[in-house]
Amino acid sequence: MPLSRPAKPVSIMAWGVFVAAVLFASATPGQTLRKLTEWEEGRSMRVGSHVGNLDDRYDKTNNRDRIGRIEPGATHVMADLKGPGIISHIWLTFLQEPHAWVRDGAADPQEMLLRIYWDGREKPDVESPLGEFFANCFGKRMEVISDPVIVEDADSYNCFWQMPFRKSARIEIVNQSKKPICLLYYNIDWIKKKSLPEDTMYFCAQYNQQYPTPAERGKPYTVLDAEGKGYYVGTVMAIRTRSPSWFGEGDELIHIDGEETPSIRGTGTEDYFLSAWGLKMNSTPYFGVPYLNDDEGIVGQKTCSYRWHVHDPLVFKKSIRVTFETFGWISADENKENEPHMWNEREDDFSSVAFWYQMGPSKKFTTVPPAEERKLPSLDRVVVWGKEAREAGKHGDGRARIETGALYLESEGQLNFRPRDVENGWVEYTLEVKEKEPLRLLVEATRSPKSGIYQVLLDGVKIGEPIDLYNAETDLYEFHLMDFWPEPGKYTLRLECVGKNKDSEGLEMGVNSVRLRERRPRVKAFGYEKDKDWRVEQVLHK
Repeated sequence: MPLSRPAKPVSIMAWGVFVAAVLFASATPGQTLRKLTEWEEGRSMRVGSHVGNLDDRYDKTNNRDRIGRIEPGATHVMADLKGPGIISHIWLTFLQEPHAWVRDGAADPQEMLLRIYWDGREKPDVESPLGEFFANCFGKRMEVISDPVIVEDADSYNCFWQMPFRKSARIEIVNQSKKPICLLYYNIDWIKKKSLPEDTMYFCAQYNQQYPTPAERGKPYTVLDAEGKGYYVGTVMAIRTRSPSWFGEGDELIHIDGEETPSIRGTGTEDYFLSAWGLKMNSTPYFGVPYLNDDEGIVGQKTCSYRWHVHDPLVFKKSIRVTFETFGWISADENKENEPHMWNEREDDFSSVAFWYQMGPSKKFTTVPPAEERKLPSLDRVVVWGKEAREAGKHGDGRARIETGALYLESEGQLNFRPRDVENGWVEYTLEVKEKEPLRLLVEATRSPKSGIYQVLLDGVKIGEPIDLYNAETDLYEFHLMDFWPEPGKYTLRLECVGKNKDSEGLEMGVNSVRLRERRPRVKAFGYEKDKDWRVEQVLHK
C-alpha cells in the first residue's frame, strides 16, 4: 500500500544487453557471458524485411529494405523457417504517427497481432498484440530497457527470448487495424542446428484481458492457465482504474500442479513487480514500469508493468495457474459503510501477457479478442475538445492556434493559447449534461516550460485550487477537479489565468479536452452525495 503519491517519472538508465545462448534460468550474468567461450554446433541465419538484392543498395530512390504497407485485415509472414533451430533475436520498427507516407496515421502496436507457430501446429503458441508482447501497452510507445525485451527510444522493438523449434517456425503479424501498417522493418536472427536435446522446451506467450474485472470474492484475474511441464518466466500487465484510490492491494495467487490452495502467494501487486509502497516509472533488467500516467487518486489511471522470471523461474510438472486478486482501496461513496476501505474487490480494466516455456504444445485457455475490443472502452460521458475554443468570443486577446503532434492523436490537435497578458488569459467551454448521475470533472491540459497558472470556474464558481500548467518537460496531464451530481442542462467552464510559476517562461495554456467522466455503477446505487450542492461544498475522492 503506498503511503504517498507516486514519484514523478524518472529518467531510464541504459543497460547493455546481449543474450546469445539458450535460456539458463539459474545462470548469473557472468555465467551467461561465459557461455560465449564454449563453441556450440550451429550456423547463424537471418530473415528480414529486405525484399531486393544486394545491388539495390545503389538505388537512391528505394533500397527495398522494408514492407511498405500491410493493409487492414491482411496477414504478413515475417519468417517461415525450417528447423531444427533457435530464434535468438527479433528486431522490428514501423511508422505510427501521421507522416507523409500515411497522412491519416497508421496502425498502432495494440492493433497488430503477433502469432508464432512451432513445428507446423494449427494453433499458435505465441499470440499477443505486438505492443503488449514488448511491454508497450495501451497502444502507446514506451521505452523499455530490460534483459529479454528492449524498446529503445520507444520505437525500436527488440526481443532476446530464446525460441527453439524442431521442425519449423512461422512468425506472422496480422493487421487488425482500420489503418495500414506502414514501413515495417524487421530482422529475425536464428541459429540453424543439426538437432536439439530431448528436454528442449518451446517458448509460449498468451494475451488475456477483462474489462472490467468483477467485484466478486473468489474471482481473481487470470494471467495464465496452462497444462504440461515447464517454466513460467514473465508477466506483462496493464491496468486502468475505474475508481479513485490505490488499486494494487491484490496478491498474486499461483497454483502449481493442480493444487486447490495456491502455494505461491504474494503481498501486493506492486510487490510482485518488485517495487514497494506503490509504483513509479522505471526500467531495470528484470522488472519495470514503462508507463504510469498521473497520480494514484484519479479515475482512469493507466499503469503498464513487466516482471521477468529469468533467474527465478516458476517450475511446474503438470500445470500452472497464475492469477491476481483485484483488491484495493475504494472511496467512501463506493462503499456500503460510506467509509474508505483498503480491502475491497475493485472493478478495474486488466490485460496481460504470460510468458513461459513448456514441453509440447500449449493449451488455449482464452481467445484474443479483435483489436476494437482490445481498446479500453471510454469512461467519459461528455468530452469537449480544447480546440473548440479557438473561435472568437471563446478566449481572451492573444494568439490561439491548433497544436498537433504525438501527444494529441486522439483529439487531432489541441488548443494552444498565448494570452496578451494575465487579464486576457481566459478560455470558455460549454458542457451539456443529459441526466443526473455521479460524474467527475477534469481538464486534460498540456504542461510545459512556458505555461501559466489557471483557476477553473464552473458557472462562475471556483472549483478547487488554481492548476499550475508549468512543467520542465512538455507532457499531457489530467487535472481531476470534482466529483458531483450535476442537474441536466448546460454549464460554462472557464479557465482563468491568475499568474505563472516562478520558473515559467510565459502564460501559455494548452487545452486538449474538458471531460465529465463516469463513476462506477455502485456510486449511483448508493447515492450518498446525490443531493449535495457542489456550489456550496465540493468533493474530490482520492
